[in-house]
Amino acid sequence: MPRMKKRTRTPAWSRVFQRSMAAFTRSAMKSGTQAWGAALKPPLPKRTPPPCAGTWMPGVTMGSMGARRFRLYRPPGLKVSERLPLLVMLHGCGQDANSFAASTRMNRVALRERFLVLYPEQDRLANAHGCWNWFDTASGRAQGEAALIMKAIDQVCLLHPVDRARVAIAGLSAGASMAALLVTRHPGRFKAVVMHSGIPPGTAHSGLTALGAMHGRRATRPLRAASPLTAADSWPPLLVIHGDADAVVSPHNSQAAAQVWADAAGARAVAPRKVQRGQRYPMSVTDFKSRGCTVATLVEVGRLAHAWSGGAANTPFSDAQGPDASRMVWAFAARQFRV
Repeated sequence: MPRMKKRTRTPAWSRVFQRSMAAFTRSAMKSGTQAWGAALKPPLPKRTPPPCAGTWMPGVTMGSMGARRFRLYRPPGLKVSERLPLLVMLHGCGQDANSFAASTRMNRVALRERFLVLYPEQDRLANAHGCWNWFDTASGRAQGEAALIMKAIDQVCLLHPVDRARVAIAGLSAGASMAALLVTRHPGRFKAVVMHSGIPPGTAHSGLTALGAMHGRRATRPLRAASPLTAADSWPPLLVIHGDADAVVSPHNSQAAAQVWADAAGARAVAPRKVQRGQRYPMSVTDFKSRGCTVATLVEVGRLAHAWSGGAANTPFSDAQGPDASRMVWAFAARQFRV
């Protein structure tokens, strides 16, 4: 009689994590627009380019973790000898390159200010909800995905008119956490990093610990580079944007991110200032300075849930009533490029 194959059972923590990620995606969708209701399945990617003059180019990169697609935005009218800054944008769960570009409207900023925008895209086979696996450092999967994103950056720098001395990275939610992780592995490659509604590196190392981190129940370890830093490879300045009404990723993580960056540079917080532009949500801005230089800036947005602040109206993961995060991202990066 043939022997029955023993059925492998999914660990309990993995089942809990998958259920939580489904709830996470639902909640994040609701934060952006009520039209999504209780939808669980992320939208099918729209391959039509976001409305903006310029070129919307597809690409793919490959590595030990497989292949990842990406999109590159190039503003029109590039001159032969021109070299432009590059902003890398990492989407959150339930998004792809197209939807993230449409939600943030970053291409419009790039058209006006003349820079390139790279949108790496997570594969649904790597994560069913389209999340970057920033937390899975114990297995090495997070580092593998970070290496793939770095390959995409290198590929774009090689084939397009990129000024390699002016590269910045930003992300939303899981994309924010992956952006910070990538900077810890390649600090000398970036002039600025922006985390919007994310969790700082050193807070989680597995799916189970990621759940605790999302709820603000995990301590953050001191900032640590993958290899020893040289004088030329100091940590790039950090901008953190987070809504104080975020029920998906606790605002405690934004404070932890700014603090761990400040601690690494021996910086101290100055008195926060209140800012409000027109009828948009108010924000509290705290700078962390060391020897007169701003190492980190924390922007806490009042009444903002888990959504891109000031993004396109009636789109998921976006709140048009918030201050314009896309403009803040570019203004912050541009200041570091000038320095």
